[in-house]
Amino acid sequence: MGRIMSRLDVRKTYKLAIGGAFPRSESGRTYVVEDAQGRFLANAASATRKDARDAVVAARKAFGGWSSRTAYNRGQILYRAAEVLEGRRAQFVEEVQGSEGLSRKNAEATVDAATDRLVWYAGWADKLAQVVGGTNPVSAPYFDFSIPEPTGIVGVLAPQESSLLGLVSVVAPVIVTGNTVVVAASTARPLPSITFAEVLATSDLPGGVVNVLTGPQADTAPTLASHMDVNAIDLTGTLGNDDVGKELEIAAADNLKRVRRAQDEDWNADPALDRMTWVLETKTVWHPIGI
Repeated sequence: MGRIMSRLDVRKTYKLAIGGAFPRSESGRTYVVEDAQGRFLANAASATRKDARDAVVAARKAFGGWSSRTAYNRGQILYRAAEVLEGRRAQFVEEVQGSEGLSRKNAEATVDAATDRLVWYAGWADKLAQVVGGTNPVSAPYFDFSIPEPTGIVGVLAPQESSLLGLVSVVAPVIVTGNTVVVAASTARPLPSITFAEVLATSDLPGGVVNVLTGPQADTAPTLASHMDVNAIDLTGTLGNDDVGKELEIAAADNLKRVRRAQDEDWNADPALDRMTWVLETKTVWHPIGI
């Protein structure tokens, strides 16, 4: 009988997600991602300021087409993403378990919660306008409508600890309302974010709607905060680093970005509408009443 040869480990290097493609960092740099016990998991691309600028360009290019889609269609696509995530459940469970040091049971519960969160936001896609918009009473022969519209490009500093559920909780409400996003993923736990980007890429989501940068958030967050073509920024990932958050707020003031400050959140709690409404503008339209 022939001798059975043992296999060498195939060490994976996770790439960035920009414009529907998965490129390496323009610098070629990577860093080692370890599990909760300090053991090797994979390599991940270390994004630079140039990568962040490229991601903003991709997000702007995608914004017109994505924001003009019907809310119903955006909900369909998010629901499809939930279906694909469910189909890759085993991989996500493994990545979340390794990244966050959870038991398998808790990792499975986390992945299932992330899937359910996508379904929840998908269901709100074509209903939100009826809740936050409406017809306004005016003392004149006019119809007066308030209509929510997407803000534009949103920079998101993803939660550092919750690698999947927290990520989905900050990204899904931004895109379901018609915005495009550039995400600076968790620095130490980036693997589920790139796998989630792969899910979105196979769920009919147009390239550039969600762009994911891995590596130290300190390398890309200042670019997103100061970039003149980014319309809003979510500072969730700076939780516990108030000085960093203040510096990014100051940078964001140059083009009057909307800013969502970091706050302690329970990602397992039921979601609320404020995650969607903070990235919406209200457009008021007056129309004369015909005789």
